[in-house]
Amino acid sequence: MRNLIPSYIRVPVIFFIIFGLVEYFVDSGAQPAFIKFPIVLLFLTLILIILIAIEAIVGALENVMFQSLSAKEKERFLASKNKTPEFAWIKNTYKKLVGTKPIEEEGELILDHNYDGIKELDNSLPPWWLYSFYASIIFAAIYLVNFHIFGNNSQFDEYAEEYKQAEISIAEYKKNAKDLIDINTVTLLTDPADLNSGKAIFEQNCIACHMADGGGGIGPNLTDNHWILGGGIKNVFKTITEGGRDGKGMISWKQNFKPSEIAQVASYVLSLQGTTPANPKAPEGDVWVDESVSAPAVETTTTEVDSLSAAPAK
Repeated sequence: MRNLIPSYIRVPVIFFIIFGLVEYFVDSGAQPAFIKFPIVLLFLTLILIILIAIEAIVGALENVMFQSLSAKEKERFLASKNKTPEFAWIKNTYKKLVGTKPIEEEGELILDHNYDGIKELDNSLPPWWLYSFYASIIFAAIYLVNFHIFGNNSQFDEYAEEYKQAEISIAEYKKNAKDLIDINTVTLLTDPADLNSGKAIFEQNCIACHMADGGGGIGPNLTDNHWILGGGIKNVFKTITEGGRDGKGMISWKQNFKPSEIAQVASYVLSLQGTTPANPKAPEGDVWVDESVSAPAVETTTTEVDSLSAAPAK
């Protein structure tokens, strides 16, 4: 078998098989294993050197042994080395599958009709075609019974199951992917870690206009209940993301911060509500009421007054 495949083909094939196995079994994420782990590159290099060394050693030993042979033995060795394999079983299998007859026997297949010297052979269908046709009939019968009669694992069921699993995966992904939030999905953050992160961003970027305590300067007071563009987490998130009023409002910060960071800043701004700044700026805008929170029902009681007892004494 070694004589059938030259070394310049054998060595690369074996090397790439080992390379493929290494890439399959070594978990390296999106990167190739030999790039992420230098030890893997060293291992593959050693494997290549060993393969080349084995070929060189085997070739040298073969040459030494050849020189020790007699003239007749050398001839037999060269004849066996240069002998072309016939692969008789492959040829026999091919003949059986094709099912053709030799040219010498074509006279038995010639049909009676003749047109201008052109004759037609009555060849039977090739066995490979017949076997494939029979196999397709058996497959179709099994498919029909399994999917259309018993209804096992139909494509609709598989689609529904995969769709359901995809929805679960997307929901789980959105829980962990904080930067997928937008104005429709943002919620008020109350975790101290989020508020501290929002405070840090606020103190680095917002105190020039709103003061460190949110009392307002160039920008409006953030501690009262008056809002120019609406209060609540969604409105504040939108204002920070898209910016304030054209020409005189706050710039858009969506190019500077991630959605999760804007949500942290917006939540921190809302945490300033009701605090007392050192020099509060006069209220601007309108009093904002969260319409999503229903006002508590006011209980009214009716007191009946006895007309006789309430009447003045005569």
